[in-house]
Amino acid sequence: MQPPPSSSPIPRSLPTLTGLRRVGRARLRAAGAALAAAVLAACAVPTPAPPEVPFDLPSRFGAEGSTAYASDERWWREFGDTQLDGFVEDALVGNPGLAQAVARSRMAEARARLARADQLPQLGLGAGSARQRQNLSGLPALADGSSTVYSTAHDVSLDVSWELDLWGRLAAQSAAARAEFLASGEQLRALRQSVAAQVVAAYYEIVHARAQVGLSERTVDSLAEMARQIGNRVSVGIASPSDGMLAEANLESARAGLEQRQEALARSLRELDKLLGVYPDGQLQTARALPAVPPVPPAGVPADLLARRPDVRAAELALLGAGYSLGAAQRSFLPSLSLSGSGGFGGSELGGLFSSGNLVWSIAGRILQPVFQGGRLVAQVDIAEGQRDEALHAYAETALSALGEVETALAVDAMLARRETALGLSAGAAEEAVHVSFNRYRQGIDPFLTVLESQQRALDGRSAHISARWARLQNRIALHLALGGGMAGEAWPGDPAPHAAHESAASNAP
Repeated sequence: MQPPPSSSPIPRSLPTLTGLRRVGRARLRAAGAALAAAVLAACAVPTPAPPEVPFDLPSRFGAEGSTAYASDERWWREFGDTQLDGFVEDALVGNPGLAQAVARSRMAEARARLARADQLPQLGLGAGSARQRQNLSGLPALADGSSTVYSTAHDVSLDVSWELDLWGRLAAQSAAARAEFLASGEQLRALRQSVAAQVVAAYYEIVHARAQVGLSERTVDSLAEMARQIGNRVSVGIASPSDGMLAEANLESARAGLEQRQEALARSLRELDKLLGVYPDGQLQTARALPAVPPVPPAGVPADLLARRPDVRAAELALLGAGYSLGAAQRSFLPSLSLSGSGGFGGSELGGLFSSGNLVWSIAGRILQPVFQGGRLVAQVDIAEGQRDEALHAYAETALSALGEVETALAVDAMLARRETALGLSAGAAEEAVHVSFNRYRQGIDPFLTVLESQQRALDGRSAHISARWARLQNRIALHLALGGGMAGEAWPGDPAPHAAHESAASNAP
């Protein structure tokens, strides 16, 4: 900096040494502040633009008129089954898949802290001691006539190294790692929602299987009584032997159907055991009948669903991280500046090692500008661009899938309700037809084959009616899962403490 012009070539008074020191410190502070501002401006990482879906979002879902949505953290409680409530709570703590997801989230949080550490100075404290023997043969002998020299060295030092993030490359890498951690948290929340829905579905699959077993047991008892009566009629010559054989065949077929339904029940029980993380012995107790289907929950609007669904949020964060990674790859072409320093004491005697005469220090700086690396940096940018594009299309696919799940569940709900009603009426009529056909057979009006056909139709009709109720429950469970509510803002065992990562992500994450 040039001194200001003066009217006289000779100043009236010379500045004192103290004044010069004050001016020097002031200029040093100003220069340091300017350098810090320049470094911070260079280190600022621009936030990638938020993604947009490649299709128009309607103002509401087509199959449902309500635009309000109220999150229900424990939606399964509306079924009114305390046993089910306990199973879901146990699964959210003991499910092995959830434990793996928690471990993955903790690793992602550690990787975020690791990337953050690359932006900070690295300090190391070292101490060493060495004893050395040197042979001086071929050189003039020492005063004592020997040609061997022994030396001892001791040192203690504090070493500092720091890569200044002039262009924001390290900051971009750190932001990408933070986005990965936040995405892992959303994936964990999505898995918790999925496990809860899987437990509810498995529970009612067991109830459905028990209902089918109960229907088969009643059918076997009814057919056994009918076979007994037909056997009595055959023995007295009222009915033909073929009627007796057909009755026995129908009974054994029903017994085989009972075994098949019991097999399905055994498999369903053990699936629920695995979801709960307990030994799969199949001894869990459940309700005996399927509950009434509760009212359809309000779905809200599509735009809010995309902001609420954890899998969509995870895809958005993955896209955000890919954008930061691309920025870091592009900044790899720029020069890097590294500073290093070391200070400590070194000497041959431990006793006076820390005296002022043994003080040693060094300061160094290094600028490295990549010139030729065989296309490595260009390839890294191409890879990062490909990952960014892949994440963009993955986000669109995830959003489209989420919207489709809600629209489908809402659209088929009324159809399934009408189907259940129709099948109930059909099953009732078929069961009444069994009594009519059997009475007509005993009166000799209809053949026994008519009785067998009516029995099979009644069994199939009632079984289909039970399955129709189960299909409605399945669709309702799928709708709750598709709406993406719940499992947010609650601490769970083993979860990482994300406070620091969230705070540091706030400046760069949307």
